[in-house]
Formats: sequence, C-alpha cells, structure tokens
Amino acid sequence: MKKGLLAVLMVALVPIQTTVLEHVSIGGIRPDLCLIVVCLVGVMFGEVHGMFLGLALGFVQDIFSAGELWLNMVAKGMIGFLAGFVSRHLANATPGAMLTLILALSFLSGLVFLVVERAGAGLLDALLGVRLLVLPQAAFDAAVGTGVYWLVAGRTRRADVLSGRRISLR
Repeated sequence: MKKGLLAVLMVALVPIQTTVLEHVSIGGIRPDLCLIVVCLVGVMFGEVHGMFLGLALGFVQDIFSAGELWLNMVAKGMIGFLAGFVSRHLANATPGAMLTLILALSFLSGLVFLVVERAGAGLLDALLGVRLLVLPQAAFDAAVGTGVYWLVAGRTRRADVLSGRRISLR
C-alpha cells in the first residue's frame, strides 16, 4: 500500500469522524470510520498492513480523545490484525462475509471499550450498555463497512476485467 495513502488516512480520518460524521449519526450513534478502514485494509492487504494502520489510527484517536490512553491504539491494531487473519482463511470475501466480519469485530471492540470504561458497573448496566450502545454501533459499522467494501471490491474487479488481469484483492 502506498505511503501517501496511509498518511492521508491517518491525518484525515479522525477529523472527519469527529466533525462531519456528527451530522450522520442515528440516535447519537455514528459509524467508526477508523475501525471500518482498519478492517478493510486488513482484509484487502493482509494482517500486517491492517495491524500497523490500526496502531497508527488508534494512536491518533488516543491523542485527540479524553478516554483511556493506548486503548484505541491496542484495540484498532488487534482489529486490523484479526481482520487480515480471518480474511486469509475465507474462500471468498463476499459482502455477506464482510458484513459478518465487521459486525463481529466492531462488537468485540465495543465490548472491550464497555468493559474498560465501565469497570465498576453492575451486570445490568453492562447488559444495557451492550443492548443500547455496542449492538447498534456494530450494526452501523457493519452496514457502512460492507457498503464501502462492495464499492471498492466492485471497482477493483471491474478494473482487473477491463485490463485482462486476474489479481486478487490482497
């Protein structure tokens, strides 16, 4: 992957997520662009690229957020690695497979943040947080991520067919 694209992603995604996507929120929940991009990079370019982009984007998010230091960095790095690892074992990365993968990884990330941020909360509060925050966030991320994957994968396949090459997305 080109270094320029990585630099643009690291510099542009966090401000876009915090400013522009505030107007796209549904019920106060907006898609996590950094998580979506890290998943897609992990799937398309492998676990190493996904992990390093996740670490970088998570670091930028940690710098600009008031949450736990290093939590975004570690979580996004692991998400990128897991997305690449799982996609390596997929026979065919269809939009349905991407929907399931991003849903599962976003849910996992949401659970980690819920447990860390509400460590002293009771079981009822945790279950309510899963139902009201984690599940809707994961569904929104999965829908947006699958749409972006569908657009990118379709464009990549069309370019390969037009040029007569058969190149995988990796």
